[in-house]
Amino acid sequence: MLDEPTNHLDIRHQFELLALVATIPATTVIVLHDLNLAARCCDKLILLDHGRLVASGPTQQVLDPELISQVYGVQVHRIDHAGQPRLLFDPLDSTAADHSRR
Repeated sequence: MLDEPTNHLDIRHQFELLALVATIPATTVIVLHDLNLAARCCDKLILLDHGRLVASGPTQQVLDPELISQVYGVQVHRIDHAGQPRLLFDPLDSTAADHSRR
């Protein structure tokens, strides 16, 4: 079990660490808040909202834009790149966008 193992790592080292984890010949449970990183390295995902199970299953299924939007309160755009989902996020309202520019 790894709890946020990529926290405080630069992008290259995040990829290197997760590639190393992928070589472990056992099931690995990883807690990640970066959904794009999770999409890159996980076969299955569990999506929680305030500790409550919202979805569980294959990465492609769990990373549904409508579902992610409901959980995180953001607008989600999904593109598929090299067979993996990539998520782009925008605020749902202009208030959040205004605060992020300050």
